[in-house]
Amino acid sequence: MSAIVLASTSLYRRQLLARLVPDFVVQAPSVDEAPLADETPLQTAQRLARAKAEAVALDHPGALVIGSDQLAELDGRALGKAGTAEAASRQLAACSGKTVRFHTAVTLIAALPGGNVYHHATDCTRVVFRQLDEATITRYVAAEQPFDCAGSFKVEGLGIALFNRVESDDPTALIGLPLIAVAQMLREAGIALP
Repeated sequence: MSAIVLASTSLYRRQLLARLVPDFVVQAPSVDEAPLADETPLQTAQRLARAKAEAVALDHPGALVIGSDQLAELDGRALGKAGTAEAASRQLAACSGKTVRFHTAVTLIAALPGGNVYHHATDCTRVVFRQLDEATITRYVAAEQPFDCAGSFKVEGLGIALFNRVESDDPTALIGLPLIAVAQMLREAGIALP
């Protein structure tokens, strides 16, 4: 069986991939994550997923390398990771009563000596926020400190209480790695999964 490598520093992605395969290597990709001019959030996510996988595949010939990226989009603009309580509060206030699209892209590269074989997938999850008042936002940010998450919430935690609904083909995509697509890619690459 080929080694599986996750090109990510995300704890969330590591936890998700561990649901499918018990043994894999994690390596941080060295990739500039700045969006390019005139690039949509979806295009940025797709480009970065591929770039992360390609960067790590150079160090792992013969391996299956998985790269993923996610961007949140509100009113046509990308929402990044907040980093601070103040920025998280501002993001959540901007999302209040609106629909935010989360573009999650994944690339699996079978890094072969004769050339790489690529598998790509994307998921667009739509998160419909309920109306959030300042007190709700303050309580949430203090309780969960979602500073490392696009959109400033953790859907796998208390963040679920901020929504009216979530629309997605793959519920794991919102956490950062669309496992339905990853499972299909791994099967296509010869990995036996249930």
